[in-house]
Amino acid sequence: MNITVVEKGVILIVDDNPHNLEILSEALIDTGWEILIAVNGEGAIAQAEYAYPDIILLDVMMPGIDGFTTCQRLKLNPITCDIPIIFMTALSETIDKVKGFSLGAVDYITKPFEHEEVVARVKMHLQIRNLTKQLKSHNQQLKQEIADRLAVETKLQKLTQELEQRVEERTSQLSQALDNFQQAQVTLIQQEKMSTLGELIAGIAHEINNPVNFILGNLSHASEYTKSFIDLFKLYQQYYPNPEVEIEQKIDEIDLDFLMQDFPQIISSMHKGTKRLAQMIYSLRHFSRRDDSVVEPIDIHEGIDCTLLILQYRLKANSERSEIKIIKNYGILLPVECFPGPLNQVFMNILANAIDAIEESFLTRKNSAANFPKSAASGVHLSSVQDSGKITICTSVDEQHSVVVIQIADNGIGMTEEVKQRLSEPMFTTKPVGKGTGLGLSISRQIIQEKHGGKLWFVSEPGQGTEFWIEIPLLSKKA
Repeated sequence: MNITVVEKGVILIVDDNPHNLEILSEALIDTGWEILIAVNGEGAIAQAEYAYPDIILLDVMMPGIDGFTTCQRLKLNPITCDIPIIFMTALSETIDKVKGFSLGAVDYITKPFEHEEVVARVKMHLQIRNLTKQLKSHNQQLKQEIADRLAVETKLQKLTQELEQRVEERTSQLSQALDNFQQAQVTLIQQEKMSTLGELIAGIAHEINNPVNFILGNLSHASEYTKSFIDLFKLYQQYYPNPEVEIEQKIDEIDLDFLMQDFPQIISSMHKGTKRLAQMIYSLRHFSRRDDSVVEPIDIHEGIDCTLLILQYRLKANSERSEIKIIKNYGILLPVECFPGPLNQVFMNILANAIDAIEESFLTRKNSAANFPKSAASGVHLSSVQDSGKITICTSVDEQHSVVVIQIADNGIGMTEEVKQRLSEPMFTTKPVGKGTGLGLSISRQIIQEKHGGKLWFVSEPGQGTEFWIEIPLLSKKA
């Protein structure tokens, strides 16, 4: 099914600065798009409800309600909640960008404006907007077609065996068409998701990398300068043991001995923290490699470790559970020819699902302990609530040295037979609404089987955890 991306649209520009409105209007006026203007948040909300634009360019700093509040109110309104919002701001702090994205924004345009960038970004999100509308329309048409054909099938059951056979053949064709359509949807969503995620992560990593390297480099000098100052102070103490009274008082006031002992430790601590941040930036860059059309020799362990580093915040202990332990049993692996970005996404999907399963297991056991009679809550039952979550990762090469084997096992809640039977279906998920799309395993299976010519399967039992197996051929031809 071919879908034409329509580039016509209505753009609402919200800015209290007439100069900015003039610049943006001039940049967009020749595109053929209809341009609407609002000078404050309240006016933007009113126009959005009335005109229902395709894209909103929203200034952050405005009198009255600011851009963040305006975005929040638009997203809470059922009429305007699905309109894409692109923030316009001079703010460059990552926390401001993260706040905007958390409120539902799809992109940022920084001031001063670059005409080509503004047009390109608006055009891209307008294409995505129109494509989403068309997909929704096609989905509705397909559902109606399926409903109509099922009704026809019921009537055809009363006809001769020949007609019944024809209906069965037609139903089989329709089922295949539906499966092909779902696979196309999965592919489209996967490509768009990885493209957007890759651009976002690469942009954030780039913005953070320069100041981190600057701090890291200066901390080395600061450490040397600190040592020099301390050595100088010690020489003064050695050759001038009896300083003036005022100097003696100042030494006592600031506790000079403590400062000379503690300050190098502070510098060392800052140096370790900054190196940790630099390592995180490296992991983000490694994880977000977006070129999924080129096969590269990569270190499988590095990809797994980078993914674990990104998920580190989810592994730490919280009020609901203890820390999730990672056990690595890495074998000796040579670089493997594969697609780095997609393979990292497989690791991310499986490890994130393992964490979800462990957290669900903790919650289930905690609720069981709370509802169990205190007199019967013996050591075995209560100790199960205290058990640690654990994810074990093993890598190896088979005896023929032709296949790399990766095993990722958790001690989470496990899966029932019904869930295992349906887990390969696209869009099927056991997670609450808004937490899972049902595409993770389907996309992972597609990446391993179709792109790498490998295998992906799992074994699971309720209450016994789940173990995923990934096999990647070393010598097979990649797609």
